[in-house]
Amino acid sequence: MSLERLNSTKCFDGLQQQFAHQSEVLDCKMRFSIFLPQAAEVEKGHRFPAVYWLSGLTCTDENFSVKAGAQRAAAELGIALVIPDTSPRGGQVPDDPDFALGQGAGFYLNATQAPWSAHYRMYDYIVHELPALIERNFPVSGRRGIAGHSMGGHGALVIGLRNPQSYTSISVFSPISNPMACPWGEKAFNAYLGADRSSWKDYDAADLLRRAPGKLPVLVSQGESDPYLEEQLKPHALEAAAEASGYPLTMEYHAGYDHSYFFVSSFIEQHLRFHADYLLRNR
Repeated sequence: MSLERLNSTKCFDGLQQQFAHQSEVLDCKMRFSIFLPQAAEVEKGHRFPAVYWLSGLTCTDENFSVKAGAQRAAAELGIALVIPDTSPRGGQVPDDPDFALGQGAGFYLNATQAPWSAHYRMYDYIVHELPALIERNFPVSGRRGIAGHSMGGHGALVIGLRNPQSYTSISVFSPISNPMACPWGEKAFNAYLGADRSSWKDYDAADLLRRAPGKLPVLVSQGESDPYLEEQLKPHALEAAAEASGYPLTMEYHAGYDHSYFFVSSFIEQHLRFHADYLLRNR
């Protein structure tokens, strides 16, 4: 599988790069961004643990790369950052005028319904195809944390909870915690997965937290001034699920913060240090 380098920029003595490749899983051309610390250039044979970042509705791989200010802490900690796009894209890929469905709104699931099922398999892309591509082509190890924001927070929780053997830790900002019970999630799940709500449960973080097979450490940061908090995000459903199952969830509420990347950038260093505690342990 060939990689096309789109750009490369020095950043905190590391490299912030963007690549394109043809995805077999999604049957379209995909982009991703990656940050590698300086040692990637000089420490031959060294492989870095990575945090995979999943972005939210309408975002691409560039939102986090440009707005979060994560590179400084990642460089200090010696952690790679892998930032995929949020959905399949291209003229042949189905779309919808609603920003919460279609291109830019993949919801990190495997669609089963036409016309979406031909391309919208972001779950398999993130869990299988992308890590294999990264670890084959870059000095990045198989030690992974997973993180995300909003729809990407939903994706990080679902993927981490369903695959505890593949990640050391999960952290999320303002996640869509209970998509089976919010307008964004209901519309997307009905389109991608069909009307049978029993098929939705494997992509609902609150439901998964009640029956998670492992106990990965989870950190959730939520702004108290987030305009989507009550109708779309429903963090209290996540807290209730964790309490019911005894899952060791850390939920932090932050007064005055909203849903934007100003919030993410304010606490991204905390999240990366949280992951570093597990990624760098017993290496």
